[in-house]
Amino acid sequence: MADSMAEYLQKDMECEGLLECIHGLKDLDRQCFEVLTESTEPLTIDEVAAAVDRERSTAYRSVQRLLQAGFIQKDQVNYEQGGYYHVYRPTDPDELADDMQRMLNDWYAKMGQLIQEFRGKYETRSEQPAPVKN
Repeated sequence: MADSMAEYLQKDMECEGLLECIHGLKDLDRQCFEVLTESTEPLTIDEVAAAVDRERSTAYRSVQRLLQAGFIQKDQVNYEQGGYYHVYRPTDPDELADDMQRMLNDWYAKMGQLIQEFRGKYETRSEQPAPVKN
């Protein structure tokens, strides 16, 4: 992972890098997301865990991070005899892209504000005359 914006701009990024860059998600999260997007049907945690070759609890934590970030949706499936289980499916890509664009716009506005504060704070210092040495 890059430590600065300059390093991010110099990296060869792929669209999957947005998961890491914007949401701070991990490589396993990306793998789980890919499994879910490649499937034609919603998947259970056990199916995701098998596809990424990880323990169920590890896959569950990753799926929860994706769910919290809004990249996937959780649906409840009810058994006829009672009880239920959950399946997971990817969120609509257009909705995800719109959310990331809004987040980027908000970040850009915040950075612009911080740059103006920086300019105001240090501009006044550079305008002051240098102290006279005797």
